[in-house]
Amino acid sequence: MRIPANGPVLYLPLCRLPLARRPLTVRLPLTARLLACAALTAAALPALAGEAAAQDRPAAMQPEGQQETPPELEDADPGVPEGPFFWDEIDEALYPQAVEEAPAPPAGTPESPFQIEPPADPNQIAFEADELGYGTSDDTVVASGNVVLRRQDQQLRADEVRWNRSTGAIVATGDIRLVDEGGNVLYTDRLELTDELRAGAMQNMLLVLAQGGRMAARRGERTDDGRVVLIDSAYSPCPVETAEGCAQDPSWRITADRVAYDPATQMIRFRGARLELFGLSLVPLPWMEIRADGQPVSGLVTPDLRISASNGVEVEGGYYWRIARNRELTLKGTAYTQVLPMASARYAALTETGAYQVTGYITSSSRVPIGDAAAIDPASERDLRGYLDANGRFQLSEHWSVTSSIRVTSDRTFLRRYDISRDDRLRSMANVQRIDDDSYLSFAGWATQTLRVDEEQGLVPMALPVIDYRRRVDDPLLGGRVMLQANTMALFRANGQDTQRAFAKAEWSLRRFTPWGQVVELTALARGDAYHSDENLLTGIERYRGETGWQGRGIALGAVDVTYPLIGGFMGGTQVLTPHLQLVATPDIKNLEVPNEDSRAIDLEDTNLFSLNRFPGYDRFEEGMRFTYGFDWRWMAPGWRVDASLGQSYRLTDAPALFPDGTGLTGRTSDITGRLDVRWREFVKYTHRFRVDKDTLAVRRNEWDVAVGTRQTYVEAGYLRLNRDIPLVLEDLRDREEIRLAGRVAFLDHMSLFGSAVINLTDRAEDPGSTSDGFEPLRTRLGIAYEDECIELGLTWRRDTRSTGDAQAGNSFLLRFRLKGIGFD
Repeated sequence: MRIPANGPVLYLPLCRLPLARRPLTVRLPLTARLLACAALTAAALPALAGEAAAQDRPAAMQPEGQQETPPELEDADPGVPEGPFFWDEIDEALYPQAVEEAPAPPAGTPESPFQIEPPADPNQIAFEADELGYGTSDDTVVASGNVVLRRQDQQLRADEVRWNRSTGAIVATGDIRLVDEGGNVLYTDRLELTDELRAGAMQNMLLVLAQGGRMAARRGERTDDGRVVLIDSAYSPCPVETAEGCAQDPSWRITADRVAYDPATQMIRFRGARLELFGLSLVPLPWMEIRADGQPVSGLVTPDLRISASNGVEVEGGYYWRIARNRELTLKGTAYTQVLPMASARYAALTETGAYQVTGYITSSSRVPIGDAAAIDPASERDLRGYLDANGRFQLSEHWSVTSSIRVTSDRTFLRRYDISRDDRLRSMANVQRIDDDSYLSFAGWATQTLRVDEEQGLVPMALPVIDYRRRVDDPLLGGRVMLQANTMALFRANGQDTQRAFAKAEWSLRRFTPWGQVVELTALARGDAYHSDENLLTGIERYRGETGWQGRGIALGAVDVTYPLIGGFMGGTQVLTPHLQLVATPDIKNLEVPNEDSRAIDLEDTNLFSLNRFPGYDRFEEGMRFTYGFDWRWMAPGWRVDASLGQSYRLTDAPALFPDGTGLTGRTSDITGRLDVRWREFVKYTHRFRVDKDTLAVRRNEWDVAVGTRQTYVEAGYLRLNRDIPLVLEDLRDREEIRLAGRVAFLDHMSLFGSAVINLTDRAEDPGSTSDGFEPLRTRLGIAYEDECIELGLTWRRDTRSTGDAQAGNSFLLRFRLKGIGFD
């Protein structure tokens, strides 16, 4: 087959895509081929032997991950990225951005697939040719030399075209390129068409689909209903040239005796097919269907293979049911060598107003109870165990929306033992919101299930209801803004203190520029609180209890905030030095008389140095008069950006010992806190956050993160040490020290080695409650992966060093295998 190399759509000799039965010349590393063979042997063979090549879930319905640590340190393999988040895809579906369609590029330009403009009459055919002849004997028009025919959105280009006016048959020969109304491009040597440019019989052909896939065949035809039937063919969605323009063989392809492609439904049906991976013919596929547009179809899912210390060898497989375009169901079963099998199901749907998904797991296995002392039994127990995860969001109208989530498990070690999640708390919630340009209203409820070993479930609160209303209004007198807020919350505990709170707040702010360039912001705040609590003695920390019964509190605040940006040149770049001064005054406030439920994790840092209230939450409010001073500095030059901040505060009046020792706010003068960010292009990123003791200059907080490299090859490191010497009874403010490492090395175009580790460096000198010896690797991972535009292969080793109940420490191995372009990109 001859294919022109200068066509506007074809950017390389696409004939490198072999026809059916012809072997590929593979130029891929041996490691990738070994990984492929291992993956297919363990995973693909039982999955692809069924009726379809559908996968476990489409990209538009991925569940949202609930991770709190950096992605490069999570259990997902670097270099083998996960699909998009569930809500990101739903937001795009529900709230698409209004984008005006760009007009089609004029015919004859490099951006257009058409060389000539269509005729004014849609029933006519426009054409161009170097030569035109007419045979009177057979009533045939012969066009030769750069022949171009166009009818509406169809175009034919060939060396020669013969049109029989009597029969209407058109026969094209030579280097043929046919663009149909769907944007598909057909390349062949000989083509029979109707007078509507409908393709008929063809030989030695290549069909490039508008979605990117390619089908080559010895011969084929297009039926009257528009379907394309190919004999002795091959299909692959993989690109056949590199980013540099060099030809390459596809990573995988499907060869078949017969292929039927229906443009109306985008379905591709194979008969007598076989999967070839890196040129190796591995898996027979007697009957298979995929979609050309990448959407999933019902069928068996790709199995997962894992080896873990808790369960032995694990093999997971299942069936995906595409119920409708907006609904899906995935049923899975996992077999283990050491425990009974587990079943799971996931249902997801996209409705007119929103989307939701429900996932459930169930099995029966032995467990070792942990947590509540009364529940611990030294003997193992066999129970029915499981996990439910459901969430949804619905936009009821322009302003009203509903969001909900349910996460609950049967016991504290189920998720970790079966490697479903490593969250130590599961939060369930429901929230009804109304949002417009100037107001916000929320009705919410929260419940939390703890999975922590040393935390009693009966002391974990449930919040219901939590009501918050805010309204912003313009100040008609001075030109400022007024924010009005009303909030109420009720906390209930099964075995602990119950607290109810309500408050109303008004906050006025005015921002102005002086003639000399200073930015001055004035703030005035007034708030009234009402609290009720009972069973306060059940709270173990006295300073958190408050007084039993009804308590009232009034809060008033006045603040002046001044910044003065100074701009100038420095070392070939531009620098901005911004001194920052703030004066905040509040009268004495009843703090310790009311319970503290949401203001416990107080710590001075760069993010709250200039906050009006440096306590998180609402239950504690900083009192007295204080003066805060510091500066921000930014320097920018070609390729460089440096940001730095430094500051401290001084309390002008004495105040009760509201802040615990070690938080950096005890006494009149606070500790010194700051931050440094350095970036060089996209290659080096460095962040350092610190707090220095005001008296001894000891470093109380030392935290830095550095990343060096590109997206393909990089190293990341993070270090944190909290040396605050806070009393041990305050569990929210414990000292710790840890280091985090992660890296990836790419080689041989598509191969990569990756690894990560989290190491606990805390010892008893830093935290008397710690059981670590000062060097305790928590999780360590190492793996190798191959990834290109069409396939992902990965082998990961992970070691956990802590055992919790029946979730045993030890080694785990995970083999990943994923084909792209057949419904789960």
